[in-house]
Amino acid sequence: MKITCPHCKSQDVVKRGFFQTATNGKQQRYYCKSCNKKFIEQTPFYRMRNSPNKITLCLDLFYKGVSTRQIQNHLQAFYPHNASWVSIYQWIVKYSKKISQFTSNLKLQVGKEMQIDEVEYKTKGKQSWFIDSIDTTTRFMVASNYVKSRGQNELKQVLKLAKKKTDNQIETITSDGFLAYSKAVNLAFGYYKIKRGEIKHKVVTQLKKEGFNIMIERMHNSLRQRTKTFRGFHGSIESANAIMRGFEIYYNFIRPHLALNGKTPSDLATDIKLSENNKWLELINLSNKKD
Repeated sequence: MKITCPHCKSQDVVKRGFFQTATNGKQQRYYCKSCNKKFIEQTPFYRMRNSPNKITLCLDLFYKGVSTRQIQNHLQAFYPHNASWVSIYQWIVKYSKKISQFTSNLKLQVGKEMQIDEVEYKTKGKQSWFIDSIDTTTRFMVASNYVKSRGQNELKQVLKLAKKKTDNQIETITSDGFLAYSKAVNLAFGYYKIKRGEIKHKVVTQLKKEGFNIMIERMHNSLRQRTKTFRGFHGSIESANAIMRGFEIYYNFIRPHLALNGKTPSDLATDIKLSENNKWLELINLSNKKD
């Protein structure tokens, strides 16, 4: 991979010694012949005062259910230079956003049925919703969004993103009896496709014989288990959305799924095969290559 100068974007650069940092050790320094400036390669952890392993450790602990203050206490015991819970929260938001920009553009290989549902939360004391969809074959969380309301437009946004990522693979969209789903599905997938029977909108409730959306509800149980210790999302909708994006990454790429014989949903639904023990770090590096 060719190195590009961060100042003038030229690739007419040569190696020029090394640069020593306390966090990342010795790093290659470059010299740009076009603008006569020296620089080091800007990695995803450029100018971070903590090591990549320490930062990704905090992400992993957080999405396994440890609070930011408990992670801070853990760092105090094992790292001489501690990071505050505020810094840990900022790392979670920053790198969840970064990985999500990469994973949201992946094309998926999924089955024929997708389930969609929503979970109610509180943000600054006000009602908010996490809307998400899941493929029933691979258990991959296809698309999600954390929003202020669960109206027709919000549902349509999630459905349109799911359609974009799955192309024409989905034939059945299953939801509960919430009335806004009907028009949102029509708008996202096309009224005439549904009328011709190319796309089927299946409505199920606990009262019907078909059963409920059991697969997405099981995933929501995992989500509620992780978020039940939150005292509400005290930040903005944007930061709350970033945290939930991180959960989506954890669910799809990090956490082995019991129903998939220990594989992750991404093993079945994507071409991304993570081979490193530190999957968070591997995903961050992959997202940096795609920038």
